[in-house]
Amino acid sequence: MRHQDFMRKAIELAVENVRNGGGPFGAVIVKDGEVVSAGVNRVTANNDPTAHAEVSAIRAACTKLGTFNLSGCVIYTSCEPCPMCLGAIYWAHLDKIYYGASQYDAAKAGFDDSFIYKELELKPQERNKPVENILPDEAVAPFDEWRGKCDKVEY
Repeated sequence: MRHQDFMRKAIELAVENVRNGGGPFGAVIVKDGEVVSAGVNRVTANNDPTAHAEVSAIRAACTKLGTFNLSGCVIYTSCEPCPMCLGAIYWAHLDKIYYGASQYDAAKAGFDDSFIYKELELKPQERNKPVENILPDEAVAPFDEWRGKCDKVEY
């Protein structure tokens, strides 16, 4: 299959998902020219704000491949990833992102993430959601424990 074929699959999944009560987003993860997993947006269907297509595809690929590190894989997503999905893609170590529609196309359909991008540029105390830092000295204890752990699995 070619890049366009994988993207068409992601778009097809998104269209089908809308027809089945989900959001207009689809994604496929590919390794060595083969589809490893697919995901669609099921936020409202599952009452799960994290059930975006990319996150769902990442979860399925990790389960199928038995790893949290998807190096060697690429993702085709029907729309430019939102900040949450982009973070998940980076944490999953996917090699490349191919996307169809832009974040501006999504905004025109009512999926406007621009406020999140703007929030990320602000200091925590300047953000729209109240943020308060409490027990910072105690909260580093898990990191101290992690640094001292000899058998940890880096990720």
